[in-house]
Amino acid sequence: MRLEDLQVELRPRSPWEAVELGVALVRRHARAVWLPWLLVTWPVFALLNAIAWWLDLVPWAGVAMWWLKPVFERIPLFVLSRAVFGAAPTVRETLIAQPGWGWRPMAGYLTWRRLGMARALYLPVDLLEGGARAGERRRVIGGSVRSVGVLLTVACLHFELALAAGALLLVLVFVPFEFLSDSAAALWAFLRQPSPAVQLLWNALAWLAASAIEPFYVAGGLGLYLNRRTQLEAWDVEIAFRRMRRRLEAIATPTLLACVLAFGWVGHANATPPTAPAKPCDCDASKAPVGMPLTRIFGDQYVDDARFPNAVARALRDPLLTPRKRESSWQRRHPEAPRETASSPFLLAIGSMFGVVSEWGLWIALGVLALVLAWTAPRWWPWLRDTVVPAGPRTPAVVTHLTLVEEDLLPVDVAGEARRRWRDGQPRQALALVYRASVESMAARTGATLVPGATEAECLRAARALPDDAREAFARAVRTWQYAAYAERLPAQEDFDGLLVQLAQRFGWPA
Repeated sequence: MRLEDLQVELRPRSPWEAVELGVALVRRHARAVWLPWLLVTWPVFALLNAIAWWLDLVPWAGVAMWWLKPVFERIPLFVLSRAVFGAAPTVRETLIAQPGWGWRPMAGYLTWRRLGMARALYLPVDLLEGGARAGERRRVIGGSVRSVGVLLTVACLHFELALAAGALLLVLVFVPFEFLSDSAAALWAFLRQPSPAVQLLWNALAWLAASAIEPFYVAGGLGLYLNRRTQLEAWDVEIAFRRMRRRLEAIATPTLLACVLAFGWVGHANATPPTAPAKPCDCDASKAPVGMPLTRIFGDQYVDDARFPNAVARALRDPLLTPRKRESSWQRRHPEAPRETASSPFLLAIGSMFGVVSEWGLWIALGVLALVLAWTAPRWWPWLRDTVVPAGPRTPAVVTHLTLVEEDLLPVDVAGEARRRWRDGQPRQALALVYRASVESMAARTGATLVPGATEAECLRAARALPDDAREAFARAVRTWQYAAYAERLPAQEDFDGLLVQLAQRFGWPA
């Protein structure tokens, strides 16, 4: 491991920022991570499910795949650990390295440490460091970030469950709304006693969800591990010194040559005698008394120039050297005198007691009011209910549709009247009559109350109280009417006659 070859910018980060660093590594090396994962886990998944199918133990294949997750997690850790300290390995290199890399710690991760909640944080310690004192290293690396590793495990587990359950429930998205409740009930009954094919489907969904989330889980733990090593061992400082050393080594030879040339030039300059040596001044400004004029200190070298005081004055007026700020505020012309607070302990005690009594008195009054309302509810509740909903007999309403043209009462012979309208070239009116008669027969048999303008879905929900055969006949009538009313799809002659015969048998219409 050469720190100067790091491909990421190491610095002390917060734990969740370190997890995000690992997630970014997976996004950057996605192909190098997921291709070996799929090439290794897919054959294992197929083999385990084939054996479980043969033994009629399909659910146990999913349990086995879940139990072998630490073995599969070596793949993304192998790729990302090499990508951090250099170039990412190829798919072929990753597959060749799997039979002999990282198997020693797997005995613990498949037995007593299998249910550990911080596995993603400890895997890099055991697989990348090794050593005989791995337990102490795990405690040191875990430190204050073990709770973040546990939360990472919980979050990834929820992501996997959401993906698998969402893919399974995606079927309900394509079910029409009026059949949604029946389809959901059928799906629930189907899942309570699943067939081997459904169990195999659930195993496949769980494997796909794990394949999508596990690389991010391992990468998050690797990010926590790198951040912890940076905090403990100051990797960022060491990397900075190593880079500085490389830069100094690169410029060492030119610098040495420049120094040699400079020393030679200085020696040549010292060998040349001066033409006019300067006469030293024997005055010492530090020994001059306070208030001594400058002409006496500097002698003939002092030049009295009027621009110097002007320059000093301008420098002192500079706002950067002498900043000034003017603030203004409003004040009362006649300020109020400070109020005197009562400092008597007796008055303070009375005020505190009055506050406690007032607070608890209000709560007690509220409780008494609630008890009184509950006690007298039989008296005022009927009156309040009558003011909201007007009293009156609840009569079943006849469901009509906007496309109906006749609002008269239903004929006695519904089937005969519907056939007459069909023969007269009025198939839409015939189907409307059949739909009205079916809804009224359903409402009369179930005792349901349908509001005017009730939709077909509301009628289907009300028809759940019918027996199975009558409910199927009513659903067929509703579907036939919907096809005719909304899609302009009329049934064939034999289908129409079959519908009338079925409805007449189920609802007791005249044949």
